[in-house]
Amino acid sequence: MGGGTVRESVKARKERAARIYDLLVERYPDAHCALHHRNPYELAVATILSAQCTDERVNKVTPALFERYPEALDLAGARQSELEQLIHSTGFFRNKAKNLIGMATAVAEKHGNELPRNMKELVALPGIGRKTANVILGNAFGIDEGVVVDTHVKRLANRMSFTRHPDPVRIERDLMKLFPRERWTLLAHLLIFHGRQVCAARKPRCEECALSRLCPSSSV
Repeated sequence: MGGGTVRESVKARKERAARIYDLLVERYPDAHCALHHRNPYELAVATILSAQCTDERVNKVTPALFERYPEALDLAGARQSELEQLIHSTGFFRNKAKNLIGMATAVAEKHGNELPRNMKELVALPGIGRKTANVILGNAFGIDEGVVVDTHVKRLANRMSFTRHPDPVRIERDLMKLFPRERWTLLAHLLIFHGRQVCAARKPRCEECALSRLCPSSSV
């Protein structure tokens, strides 16, 4: 089932998007960031590790990692071989270890051991692109700078005809136009929760979906 194209005005699309958002909030009142963290540093580390890896796996790895390296300054001084052993099960461990040490070194040396609170400085850190920066800003600092576009958000945004694009940058831009800024962070969590529980990639359960009457791709 691919993303359908619906001829509707911008106003009508925004109204439909608002109704979908409200239904998702009702369905998933506890939607939140699934990566366990206690501060911006821990969220940055967990998000870097989550690339091509499940949140569940990351959450199994990070307790020992944060016990060994509780702050950016500690991680900056890590031996890469030791770090690779700790994060091996998350995949792509060599590149991730290099990025983690590079990120931590930059944070310790250039930002007083604290994660910066703006997009420009975050994306300048090793291993942190716009998606990761959006995760950090929205969930650690409460700053709605953009919409996190992961595989679930990409799939659902197209199925719901919020966008016609496969490119995450274009998808994010379309979602930012459709939804008020104060909803951007939670929107991603809602779409991710719905994508995991109902709107699956291969077999979406349209018959169980509370959004079926508002979704152009619904089979119901």
